[in-house]
Amino acid sequence: MDKKTVVDILNEIGLLLELKGENPFKARAYYNAARTIEVLDEDIETLVKEDRLKDVKGIGEALNKKLTELITTGRLEYCEKLKESVPPGLIEMLKIPGLGPKKIKTLHEKLGITTIGELEYACVENRLVDLPGFGEKTQKKIFEGIQFIKQFTGQHLYFEAYQEAVKLKEYLEGTGLTIRCEIAGSLRRKKEIVKDIDILATSDNPEKLMDLFASYEEVRDVIAKGDTKTSVTLNSGINADLRVVKDEEFPYALHHFTGSKEHNTAMRHRAKEMGIKMNEYGLFKRDVLIKCSSEEEIFNKLNLSYIPPELRENMGEIEAAERGEIPALIEEKDLKGVFHVHTTYSDGRNSLVDMVERARKLGYKYIAITDHSKSAFYAGGLAEEMLLKQWEEIEELNKKYDDIVILKGIESDILLDGSLDYDEEILKRFDLVIASIHSHFRMTKEEMTKRVINAIKNKYTKIIGHLTGRLLLARDSYEIDVYQVIDAAKEYGKIIEINASPYRLDLDWRYIKYAKDKGVKFAICPDAHSVEGLEDVKYGIGIARKGWLEAKDVVNTYELEAVLKIFSNM
Repeated sequence: MDKKTVVDILNEIGLLLELKGENPFKARAYYNAARTIEVLDEDIETLVKEDRLKDVKGIGEALNKKLTELITTGRLEYCEKLKESVPPGLIEMLKIPGLGPKKIKTLHEKLGITTIGELEYACVENRLVDLPGFGEKTQKKIFEGIQFIKQFTGQHLYFEAYQEAVKLKEYLEGTGLTIRCEIAGSLRRKKEIVKDIDILATSDNPEKLMDLFASYEEVRDVIAKGDTKTSVTLNSGINADLRVVKDEEFPYALHHFTGSKEHNTAMRHRAKEMGIKMNEYGLFKRDVLIKCSSEEEIFNKLNLSYIPPELRENMGEIEAAERGEIPALIEEKDLKGVFHVHTTYSDGRNSLVDMVERARKLGYKYIAITDHSKSAFYAGGLAEEMLLKQWEEIEELNKKYDDIVILKGIESDILLDGSLDYDEEILKRFDLVIASIHSHFRMTKEEMTKRVINAIKNKYTKIIGHLTGRLLLARDSYEIDVYQVIDAAKEYGKIIEINASPYRLDLDWRYIKYAKDKGVKFAICPDAHSVEGLEDVKYGIGIARKGWLEAKDVVNTYELEAVLKIFSNM
């Protein structure tokens, strides 16, 4: 074992001890030992072999024993056990500029944060501001540091890639060289996690368009440049491809490069059965092009109704299109109100008035204020006296406005046994209760499922919030039988939230269609912690569309009177 490896392991032990909050002198002893080994003139293996390492200044009996074990066996049990006792995500956090072991320990102990993704979400939810030793500036710096290291992950949240893609499309169209230009790939299908950006265009001057694409101010590196395809890496770390095709090929290419692979394979198989060859260049009958000016025409030529991009996952959409049963998917303009909104009463960035004013500007007829309940101490959960203060403010605002109604709500923690925060006298005074899990994620599948179903059985629960608890690219869903929970929601007439936070997008679209077929209703909620967050509903709309939802499936497309009737009948 070389000296550098020994030094790295000693430094790692020091870091792990700091992350665990051990005596600082203990951690320092390992850091000092690392420096001592680093400047040794003699070969460390020779010192161990001749039992002279213990005579080196700064290497006591305990360290000598551990170093001997490490060098003679190639492993150190003490270090391995330390690693097992510290969540690996805490060590990853050390990559974030300005974030040291002491602050990481605080984040872990106070907020239960174990991964960089959870830390990013905590920044978004404004939870670091009141932590000792942090504050608004530190939170901002940490968030920016996370964005920096995320550039090199290779996977990206939908909203981050989509924002970059929109700017890129606008830039290309602004050159005046495009005839047609569209975002394609998994972004067009509104997948929650994407690898890159695909742009498809037609042009009379493709060479010039490629040059301008490669010289776009947000391009960090040009990976490859050709006549029909150029690939670049943007400053954000996201890769982007531009393909330029002939204008008459555009509809076929747009369908092909939208995908998914499974959908495309099934479509080609259908075409083949009809004696038609299908690829990105066209539809061909005996090598003669079947002319189509749009994707709609392509589907029509294959005796199918139009399949929206979000549904192209080979999950029954081709069969439904053959029967003429593709639903009229929900659109953002269908929403009449918004639930799941946080304010400065708990962990929101903006006041109750600010959130209501923005909701009015967005044209909503009602808004449900649902700050965290008292058990969510980490998020400034509301004690009973603060609830009464908030209710008074809501009542005053309801007198003031005649174009929007403010509902008194709460996002209640689902406690370990499935019960809700607050006693019945408080619960019955809410207009709606969103019941969510925010703690004790490591229960067994059976325990977690029972916990959530108990919350569903509670007569005061109206909506089940972020059902699986996932944070995209940060935390997997906790163990839970989603199908059993959906069945319970149907039985007890409860609503399931589609959490539109682009960091969650929970419920997963693969479960949504099952729930729709069962007759379960949904609410598309922004989980907004700022006025800007209210507009996140658009991401929830994308997931709802992937789950085949129509406006009638989503309760906040209804007028307020109908919504309140649904709540009262639960």
